[in-house]
Amino acid sequence: MLFTCFYIFLARIVDVSLGTVRTVLIVKDKKIPASIIAFFEVFVWFLVAREALNTSVSSLLIPIFYAAGYATGTLIGSFISSKLDSLMAVTVIIKETKVKKLMQEIRDKGFGVSMLELKNNYEGDKKSLLFIQLNKKSLKYLTKIIWNMDTNAFVTINETKYCQNGLIK
Repeated sequence: MLFTCFYIFLARIVDVSLGTVRTVLIVKDKKIPASIIAFFEVFVWFLVAREALNTSVSSLLIPIFYAAGYATGTLIGSFISSKLDSLMAVTVIIKETKVKKLMQEIRDKGFGVSMLELKNNYEGDKKSLLFIQLNKKSLKYLTKIIWNMDTNAFVTINETKYCQNGLIK
């Protein structure tokens, strides 16, 4: 019975991890890899569900291991998904007095940056809005550059589904 419990636990980890990664790929519009993963996800799920439901053992351990595998698979799938390479859009609102220096620093480090001047902000200070596109692996490096220049900068970070042309680091 313990073997069956561990089999169910491990199989659930695999199928739920695949499902989590598949969902992320769908959001990123990667239909073909998501479809291939879906096949294996459901194949593993079918085998483990059949095993869990058709076992002659009537122990509470079976559903406990089934649920624990699901929870662990969600955690592992989330970790794997966070490691997938993706494009990020970073916007920075910064005081006009610091914008030229920050833009130069960002460009010196190899990133592309565009700027818009903001008007009618409620604080009365003139501010600028910076746009930066980059690969996720460079995100920590860029945010360090920004925070070293201005700890009061307003920064938003979003995942970009599609990007064409421009400078991406």
